[in-house]
Amino acid sequence: MILSEIPNIKHTSANNFFLLCGPCAIEGEEMALRIAEKVITITDKLAIPYIFKGSFKKANRSRIDSFTGIGDEKALKILRKVSETFNVPTVTDIHEVSDAAKAAEYVDVLQIPAFLVRQTDLVVAAAKTGKVVNLKKGQFMSPAAMKHAVQKVKDAGSNKAWITDRGTMFGYQDMIVDFRGIPEMREFAPTVLDVTHSLQQPNQTVGVTGGRPEMIETIARAGVVNNVDGLFIETHFDPANAKSDGANMLHLDKLESLLSNLVAIRKTINSL
Repeated sequence: MILSEIPNIKHTSANNFFLLCGPCAIEGEEMALRIAEKVITITDKLAIPYIFKGSFKKANRSRIDSFTGIGDEKALKILRKVSETFNVPTVTDIHEVSDAAKAAEYVDVLQIPAFLVRQTDLVVAAAKTGKVVNLKKGQFMSPAAMKHAVQKVKDAGSNKAWITDRGTMFGYQDMIVDFRGIPEMREFAPTVLDVTHSLQQPNQTVGVTGGRPEMIETIARAGVVNNVDGLFIETHFDPANAKSDGANMLHLDKLESLLSNLVAIRKTINSL
């Protein structure tokens, strides 16, 4: 998959990592446009290829009273408005076979959640839309096992697959990123590091996932040093009051400093 094939993506000749970034969930139009505008300003300044991320719904919640979305069509229309307003590609995750064709009408990249990456019908449905399919590595899977998920996309007639590592669960309430997996998975497809989800602390007794956002730059730096193709970062201007994953999101005010440091590291790595 060639990055420049994605509609409206910019800075593809900058020899930089690409970035999937935005809020965990679409909470409303104003918040989505506000976050997108800020991230686009930063990525244009730093010449980072950028895809706006926002979930149109959240299906894998611990509790039934957790926020799941503002309505599928409403959220998807907001993603389309972000794309049309700022001339930027978008990505959202899907959870059922019927979501694939529906979401593909609005976004440029379809993401398969980590819990669902072995669901053959879902992966095949996403591939058949012709969109890029971003396969989140299951917390329960080895890097080597992701070659089978990529092969499903290929067997469905598409060569547009990415892999995203979001850590592996070695304990009940924590994730660990094994950076040996990045070069291994890059043999199968372009590989993204999901920095913020890798710092989740799931399975809390209260039913709300915790996180360690203070470690975001540590994980992101290690990914760039190890030649990851892209980074995935969830951000919000008010993480404490975000409706989903606030505990591990990066505050929007800290994004420019982080990305500036990562671009400097990438330039150094490219020179070696």
